[in-house]
Amino acid sequence: MIIGAQLYTLREYTKTLDGFAEALKKVADIGYTAVQVSGTCDFEAAWLRDKLQENGLHCVITHTNPTRILQQTQQVIQAHRTFGCRFIGIGMAPGGMEAYDEFVRTFKPVAQNIADAGMQLAYHNHNIEFARTGKGHELFFDRLLQDFTPRELAITFDTYWAQAGGADAAAWLRKLSGRVRNIHLKDMAFVLGDGLKGMRMAPVGEGNMNFDAILSAAEDAGTEYLLVEQDDCYGEDPFTCLEISYRNLRAKGLQ
Repeated sequence: MIIGAQLYTLREYTKTLDGFAEALKKVADIGYTAVQVSGTCDFEAAWLRDKLQENGLHCVITHTNPTRILQQTQQVIQAHRTFGCRFIGIGMAPGGMEAYDEFVRTFKPVAQNIADAGMQLAYHNHNIEFARTGKGHELFFDRLLQDFTPRELAITFDTYWAQAGGADAAAWLRKLSGRVRNIHLKDMAFVLGDGLKGMRMAPVGEGNMNFDAILSAAEDAGTEYLLVEQDDCYGEDPFTCLEISYRNLRAKGLQ
């Protein structure tokens, strides 16, 4: 498994093409060789291809605007083909689980078109997918797996949000075997003095999550890329947070 950086962590630094280019260089200087492109300014596909090549990086997945995926499917496919990325990612279902049925209705044919092009639509979970649908004990996540075939939909499994949803991340990774080529890693810590709101995101290895179990399950599930992400660094330098995560994962023998 290869360590990658989820660029959403650096979204405040990628608002311009110059900033984006500098962020890619800094990520490569840390030692990362793979990235997920998410939360950046607009860019031309050829520009990204060239900047990735300059820094010895490759983009393994994106988060792409859902409206663009729906309305400009072929353009999105061609752009991903240009910069060599197979997975077209979506951050969550537009409208949340309250609009779940509409999400399936509109995105299933798009997912089929993307699959026909040799790529995959990839769905990123938060905690809300672990809510129950009201139909017995079924979770929305279970419905998602039933409503989309593995060919149509890959899962960008976020281990932090799974834990936040009360789920066993390692068990779910094994359940999702074959559908989780890319996963998100960030740790969960607890800070005293903030009551029940003390739960915080942390660099991998700096919190309380059982990453030995998670990484073992990820390997068993066929994961290829471990994408480090930290939505909130709580005033710390995001590049430093990415470096800490990278160092701690390297210490576990990963590259």
